[in-house]
Amino acid sequence: MDNLNALKQQIRQLMVENLMLQISADEIGDDQPLFGPGSVGLDSVDALQLVVALDKNYGLKIADPEAAKLVLKSVSTIAEAVAKHQTGK
Repeated sequence: MDNLNALKQQIRQLMVENLMLQISADEIGDDQPLFGPGSVGLDSVDALQLVVALDKNYGLKIADPEAAKLVLKSVSTIAEAVAKHQTGK
C-alpha cells in the first residue's frame, strides 16, 4: 500500500522536525519503538508534542494516555491511526 508508506515517511519527517531529533527521518524504522529500550528515545514531552503535531497536521485527536500509548508505539501504529482517521473508520 503506497499511500501508507508515503504517510509513514511524512510522519517520520514530522517527528524529526517537531521533536528536533538528532537523527534523520530515514534512520527511524517503521516498527522501531518510539519510547523505552531500543527505541528512538522519545520522552513524555516528545509524546505531548507529537500528539499536538498529529492533531494539527492530520486532525487526529488522541483522547487519553492509554490511547496515546497504543497509537504512539511506532511510526507504523501512528500511520495506521492517521489512515483510519482519514477514511473515517
